[in-house]
Amino acid sequence: MRPFEPALERLDTIDGVGRRTAEVLLAELGPEMSQFPDDQAVSCWAGMCPGNNESAGKRKSGRTAKGNRWLRRALVESAYAASRKKDSYLAAQFARLARGGKKRAAVGVGHTILVAAYHILKDEVEYEDLGGDYFQKRNEEKTTRRLVKQLEQFGYQVELKRLAEAA
Repeated sequence: MRPFEPALERLDTIDGVGRRTAEVLLAELGPEMSQFPDDQAVSCWAGMCPGNNESAGKRKSGRTAKGNRWLRRALVESAYAASRKKDSYLAAQFARLARGGKKRAAVGVGHTILVAAYHILKDEVEYEDLGGDYFQKRNEEKTTRRLVKQLEQFGYQVELKRLAEAA
């Protein structure tokens, strides 16, 4: 693995991905991403994309494809590890998806890790975490309405006043 040390170090920066998982990712995907046209192709090949079986508007099975079992196992294990890190995007995504079940959330976060690994290997960039509050900041108005509604249910009268931003 010595010739691939820079790639391993970049993969190791992803939350939940340790040295051994980075080695598995590199061994299964290869150091070059030219064989995959995009991140969707790599997730389909690995069996980490959600299934879509729909007929007459009725949603049936959403099972994932079989794919590469060693890579799937490593990604799901990494997803569980990433879910335990405080204030990280992957932990927030796991908590958000866990309403549908922890195993489903693990596959979803594993998919996100795989897409990140694809872009890290393809573009030779470092992993940048979006932060644990990403989903709250993404739709600020919706979060504000939800929090005001909760306070009103507890019997508070809420008056919103935006603080002046310091320049």
